[in-house]
Amino acid sequence: MSGASNDGYGQYPPQQPGDHQQQPPYPDQAYDNAAPVAPGHAADHGRKKKRQYAASAFDVGVGGNVVAGGQPIPGAAPYGAPAAVPAYGGYPAQPEVQPAAYGAQPAQPYGQPAAVSGYQAPDPYYPSAGAVPAPGGVAGLTAGFQGMNLGAGAPGGIPQQQPQQLPPQARAGPLNQLYPTDLLNQPFNVSELDLPPPPIILPPNASVTPSPDANCLPKYVRSTLNAVPTTHSLLKKSKLPFSLVIQPYAALHDLDDPVPVVQDQVISRCRRCRSYINPFVTFLDHGHRWRCNMCNLTNDVPQAFDWDAAAQKSVDRWQRHELNHAVVEFVAPQEYMVRPPQPLVYLFLFDVSYASVSSGLLATAARTIEASLDRIPNADRRTRLGFMAVDSSLHYFSVPKDTDENGETSMLVVSDLDEPFLPVPGELLVPLTESRRSIENFLTKLPKMFEHNQDNGSCMGSALRAGDKLISPLGGKLVVLSASLPNVGHGKLTMREDKKLLGTSKEGSLLQTAATFYKSFAVECSKNQVSIDMFLFSSQYQDVASLSNLPRYTGGQTWFYPGWNAGRAEDAIKFASEFRDYLSSEIGLEAVLRVRATTGLRMSTFYGNFFTRSSDLCAFPAFPRDQCYVVEVAIDENLTKDVVCMQTAVLHTTCNGERRIRVMTLALPTTTNLADVYASADQAAITTYYTHKAVERALGSGLDSARDLLQKTITDLLQTFKKELAGGSMGGGLQFPSNLRGLPALFLGLMKHVGLRKSAQIPSDLRSAALCLLSTLPVPLLMQYIYPRLYSLHDMPDNAGIPDPETSQIVLPPPLNLSSEKFVPYGLYLIDDGQTQFLWVGREAVPQLLVDVFDVADRTQLQVGKATLKELDNDFNERVRAVIQKSRDHKSKGVGSIIVPHLYIVREDGEPSLKLWAQTLLVEDRADQGLSYVQWMGSLREKVVQ
Repeated sequence: MSGASNDGYGQYPPQQPGDHQQQPPYPDQAYDNAAPVAPGHAADHGRKKKRQYAASAFDVGVGGNVVAGGQPIPGAAPYGAPAAVPAYGGYPAQPEVQPAAYGAQPAQPYGQPAAVSGYQAPDPYYPSAGAVPAPGGVAGLTAGFQGMNLGAGAPGGIPQQQPQQLPPQARAGPLNQLYPTDLLNQPFNVSELDLPPPPIILPPNASVTPSPDANCLPKYVRSTLNAVPTTHSLLKKSKLPFSLVIQPYAALHDLDDPVPVVQDQVISRCRRCRSYINPFVTFLDHGHRWRCNMCNLTNDVPQAFDWDAAAQKSVDRWQRHELNHAVVEFVAPQEYMVRPPQPLVYLFLFDVSYASVSSGLLATAARTIEASLDRIPNADRRTRLGFMAVDSSLHYFSVPKDTDENGETSMLVVSDLDEPFLPVPGELLVPLTESRRSIENFLTKLPKMFEHNQDNGSCMGSALRAGDKLISPLGGKLVVLSASLPNVGHGKLTMREDKKLLGTSKEGSLLQTAATFYKSFAVECSKNQVSIDMFLFSSQYQDVASLSNLPRYTGGQTWFYPGWNAGRAEDAIKFASEFRDYLSSEIGLEAVLRVRATTGLRMSTFYGNFFTRSSDLCAFPAFPRDQCYVVEVAIDENLTKDVVCMQTAVLHTTCNGERRIRVMTLALPTTTNLADVYASADQAAITTYYTHKAVERALGSGLDSARDLLQKTITDLLQTFKKELAGGSMGGGLQFPSNLRGLPALFLGLMKHVGLRKSAQIPSDLRSAALCLLSTLPVPLLMQYIYPRLYSLHDMPDNAGIPDPETSQIVLPPPLNLSSEKFVPYGLYLIDDGQTQFLWVGREAVPQLLVDVFDVADRTQLQVGKATLKELDNDFNERVRAVIQKSRDHKSKGVGSIIVPHLYIVREDGEPSLKLWAQTLLVEDRADQGLSYVQWMGSLREKVVQ
């Protein structure tokens, strides 16, 4: 593949015929210009008949399937049928393969007897994880009562439960069955990435109640291994990692993902290990005591545990949330507070330099905040806002209360950046409720104050220090909106982008911070309960590698908008939408996270955006809703229990000033069998773990080291499986468990990702921003970021793009593997990595398709680049827009995210650099210095059979 070379920021290649704009010089570089198109919206799909796009109805010109005059060529493939043509990009197409998930036959649902490959439990007596049907007759009734813990000798209806200390080999049933498959002869299918992880199969009566919610759902906590080796030596032998992927919140707002809340402030915890009571404890002494499932210590049950103080009556213990739900929130009493709950505080740091004003950033940000004041969490009416402006000086703003009739917002300019004068904090952090009108007036006037500013300086480092001093008595968020490289005062940075280093072993130095200020200051902010979020906009070098350290150690995030300009409607709409959702998101304040586990297990390493305050305590000045964290687990002692538990607790203050503890308890079976370990491994969690490891390696040792880690890991896993579980022979194929069939493709996608791949054309700012996303995205979004989604739209099924009658959710077309083999020259495709969407138009797209989707009859008139798809009055346009919108819907993926992907329209015969950018997402194709999937699998087989 070839494309325009990267000549630097702001240098664009000549326009192609028919293109309405210039395009970015390198496909990964989103510094481009695009003209706006009217936004569309979903429409009613029930009234219109689907248009049939038949190739025989149109003249598609030379090389198409129709001769001049509209007559089909004899033997030509109909519109939408696979075409036997070479893949574009200069490489021969591979034979067309249509694999089913996990083998030649469709996979059975979990719990059904499986006669084909897959990691479903084959035993019909395991219809769901941990649930075992009782036999019939009297024995069945007895077993049923025992399962409900209603044995004799338990007065008052409180069961007398005996602790289970069965050895692992005495389990009452099998774990997940191991199904080896041949990766070469049974190719991986992308639909397998949508399968849930292998089920967690616990022995009968593992939980104290029969609740289906007793064990933690994978959207909150998922383990790389759903069957835990009993010894460190077995774990080491497997070469598999043992870690947890933790995402305490599955939505940006509580209403979208409600969790049971224990309101009575009766919190029962183990006296020794401080674990919270949960569904996997054991009750003793007629229910008056409970044995901790972590450390085995016996504890007293609180007297108020069975009493409703508000109603002054006894309650049924077995209805308590903490005994039925693995994920609960406790309202914390006074002893969980070192000070009264802090209010929500936002201090906005506006870049008002020439670059920010001229790009429209200042005006857009001010307007978005003004429009979002009602959305900022303020239920307790204590939320405070503050504003500072930054160029080569500091500008403080004192906003009066609405009751002050003669009050006007005053500005104080400070030029001493070493020891800046700090006005009285009370005058700068104003209550949103009491100063609402004054804040609106200030935000309306702010852009005009600096509209003629020609200052190119930015003392953002000094502004951050001043902001920290301003809000540290309370804590809160520093929200940085910057379009300039900090070049004055504390944390001064210089232009250090050196194209000669790109693609070399020295490139890693560009990904490390250039000034120690950004790490040391971030740690200081964390101690002061101050979190920093960075919104970075620039068409020039901005040193994202240095600036991203501020969010990394304070529980924040870095959002990067390369080449952003409010003059392009798509740019303005994207930022305004994301910033609005950011401001409305609920967050936790003054938070700490700790993971406790069964004796013998230890949390050894932590990955994510936070500061590790002690060996096992992660500190978050603010706890976001859209990030995940990885914790590596070590086996220090042999495990003798048949079930081990790991409990994550997040102590935090809610946006409305309530101190709470979110507790998530995960129970996993143990095993002495290596086959069980492999059969229960979760490929998405494993990929997430190694993504975090690779980012750490890239920042510490360089990109080559990170790629080598991934290459060695997948090779070791294949060799171990061959040696230990495949009898030492692979035959002519490459054996691997069916539940891990996607791992090689995911690792290949990671090695070819913009954040890690070997290339001399990727600006370090883009790499650094990508590494920030790789180390924070929740699992579903991370999988899509590594292995994007490809949908064929021109021939999508009749039910795609319209609401499902039962769920009312838009139905997506079946995803395709990321290979140019899947493309036909007359096709229309959507490629979506969760951050960017590409609408690919084939070089032989028929005129009617162009008219229906884009309202143009001539392909050369199609405007390429950033765009919003027009809303047209036809069924197919509505369905295409619905698919694009549904693919953007993060809620349907069970995660919270503010990201709104840009949509780029790409013509196969259009702008080369834009086309090349889209093609870099086709992970299974050969590109630049990266192998194709077939070559990758061949090289792995060579290493494994040696």
